[in-house]
Amino acid sequence: MYPYAAPLKDMAFVLSELLEHKSLDLPVFGEVSPDLIDAVLEEAGKLATDVWGPLNATGDRQGCQRRDDGGVTLPDGFAEAYQAYAEGGWNGIGVSESLGGQGLPEVVASAVQEMLHGANMALGLCPMLTAGAIEALAHHGDEALRERYLERLVEGSWTGTMNLTEPQAGSDLSRVRTRAVPEGDHFRVFGQKIFITWGEHDAADNIIHLVLARTPDAPEGNKGISLFLVPKFLVNQDGSLGERNDVVCASIEHKMGIHGSPTCTLSFGEKDGAIGYLVGEPGRGLNHMFTMMNEARHKVGIQGIGVAERACQHAVAYANERSQGRTPPARGGEACDIAQHLDVRRMLLSMRTRTDALRALALLCAQQLDVARHHDDASVRQAAQARVDVLIPVVKGFSTDQAVEIASMGVQVHGGMGFIEETGAAQLLRDVRIAPIYEGTNGIQALDFAGRKLQRDGGAAMSSLLDDVDGTAQALGSHPSLEKLGHELAAATQDLRACLTRVLEEGSDEHSGLDAVQAYATPLLSLAGHVLCAWQMGRAALVARAALDAGQDDEFYRRKLVCADFAIRHWLPEGRAQRSVIEAGYQDWLSLSLA
Repeated sequence: MYPYAAPLKDMAFVLSELLEHKSLDLPVFGEVSPDLIDAVLEEAGKLATDVWGPLNATGDRQGCQRRDDGGVTLPDGFAEAYQAYAEGGWNGIGVSESLGGQGLPEVVASAVQEMLHGANMALGLCPMLTAGAIEALAHHGDEALRERYLERLVEGSWTGTMNLTEPQAGSDLSRVRTRAVPEGDHFRVFGQKIFITWGEHDAADNIIHLVLARTPDAPEGNKGISLFLVPKFLVNQDGSLGERNDVVCASIEHKMGIHGSPTCTLSFGEKDGAIGYLVGEPGRGLNHMFTMMNEARHKVGIQGIGVAERACQHAVAYANERSQGRTPPARGGEACDIAQHLDVRRMLLSMRTRTDALRALALLCAQQLDVARHHDDASVRQAAQARVDVLIPVVKGFSTDQAVEIASMGVQVHGGMGFIEETGAAQLLRDVRIAPIYEGTNGIQALDFAGRKLQRDGGAAMSSLLDDVDGTAQALGSHPSLEKLGHELAAATQDLRACLTRVLEEGSDEHSGLDAVQAYATPLLSLAGHVLCAWQMGRAALVARAALDAGQDDEFYRRKLVCADFAIRHWLPEGRAQRSVIEAGYQDWLSLSLA
């Protein structure tokens, strides 16, 4: 099991040289300096590497246990590691100071979260869900709810959950049957929720469940669903904890991975009903919950990148110490480690290239979130939000699909030892396999991208992004040593524009539009992900080439050039093949019997 080291150098490169610390241009971050960001990331790296990272394998082996009293015992050290995180103020790093947080840019908070998920994905899920609860309450909770619950959530002494799924209602939330019966200034909640991440644990003093439920007079369908806050322990007027609420952990799920994360079935109202409080407007629960979902989907993409980074580090460390075979005669014919074999080197380079590209794209999205939330000009905020809206399904869907591939390549680099648990490579693949599924499967992300996000503005936001990609392609093409990269990136952008046009045209058809969007959504998302990641690596190549031309003798920049070349000339063609997939159509599928 190799130790985890935070990817500080590449994060600093993305924040300072690709994004040019543009979030710091916003007045709200006027007191934040690049030096402060460097210090924050360094301290986060220590927490991730020294405190959270060592618990990753032991937590996987030990798992969680449900006690007879309905409580859950976490793996050894998890509660203490979470407390170290909360006491260090990390839970509120990206929360505004007006709500008791640190008030740092979202792009910095996202970089910190990547390190924590890379160190220990199972433990990182806890604060990820809390961040979504904070966002939902801050936007939709009334003053009384915010005053009573937000401070403790922000400081991390209480944690949050998101309760959507029921046995009969997975992605189709219109089938939710949990009931909320009014009683004075509160409601009594009855029902069962499944797959509730960190739904019960002993790492924090209280757990705040945000629950989708129906009131007795609610209509069927999505418009009948409201959002309720249901605390594990009731909270007294003075803020102290009162009696245990009527919500219990009925069981914990036995999962393929993330064994250290207690994924629970929660039962509400086995006695008199769990006391809950309406959040926001009646009947708009799904709208309010999507505040959490949007936050969570970006962070799931970040999570996948964190695991991919750890898989890279594992594979490189193993390949450099595993001695097997000899180099070809042209390179000396000597006994060597497997990192000297070009097929292994291809895998290692592919893992590193993809991870770096995904990180740059996810942090670009986070930087646009900063602009959308805080810029003084409403039109600039609106344009940034439009970019965020098309980027989030790509960050979530493409990053997590790629993370599974990266972790799988990591197993392959290890050979037979990768299939053996003791190396840790298998755990990373088992853990990250959930990421393409939760917070909306990646098929749903693709439908969101190809359907709602593109159709609502005729592809304008995506076209604006591609204008920037074309600008990078032109800049690459004007440099003699990067000219080929520019031509390849420009051609791929044209592929994507052609596919966007086809999906928009066929998707708007009154009769067959829904079928067209569903058939084309996943290959379109893959093509978009490949092009946007190649764009980021093209930008990195321009920065690296300029630094080397200016006389900076830094292996980091030489490696960036190699990775950029690999991304655009070796990896991007896989994405470009999706144009042929889309142009092949889907009509033959409709007549096929799958019985």
